[in-house]
Amino acid sequence: MRLSILQYGDPILRAKGARIEQIDDRVRELAANMTETMHAANGVGLAAQQVGESIQLTVLDISQVEDRPTTMRLNREEVDPVSVMPLVLVNPEVDLGREAESGTEGCLSFPEITGEIDRAKSIHVRAQNLEGEPIEIETTGFLARAIQHEVDHLNGILFIDRMSSAAKTSLSSKLKRLQKETQRGLKHRQHAVAETTL
Repeated sequence: MRLSILQYGDPILRAKGARIEQIDDRVRELAANMTETMHAANGVGLAAQQVGESIQLTVLDISQVEDRPTTMRLNREEVDPVSVMPLVLVNPEVDLGREAESGTEGCLSFPEITGEIDRAKSIHVRAQNLEGEPIEIETTGFLARAIQHEVDHLNGILFIDRMSSAAKTSLSSKLKRLQKETQRGLKHRQHAVAETTL
């Protein structure tokens, strides 16, 4: 089932996700719906906050991105990243490598807005899969960037927070417009809910 993707200005995007203590059918169904939603929106990652759930769950799929290289080790074994996509991470924790690089990022919660963001070139991730098994990922390149972007979401951090102040200033009118549209939508929804509960 496709879910609505929240836009910048919705307070849930700023919420730190709660740790998932039990991976049950509800979590598995949410992960499946998030994956379908991400694919429908042509995204490479989606965090639970972006669909209104403030928990530590994210889905990724970089299999359609051929021009940005990635290396990946899963549980210490070299793998082709495409072979393990889509990737579901539950309760991910990330250790960042020392070297950083700049790259262009967009976000499904910020339509038509992109920016140059500095990220660690390589990362080490500890998480669980949907079976509750611990997994370890060492990755470089585009997947490392995508995971950092999604884990930021899980902690209430948005990619605009990582932009230079000059880049943020140049986007300020677009961001204000998006925020206003979101606030209008939220007010409209609250009004509709109030009317149905009267």
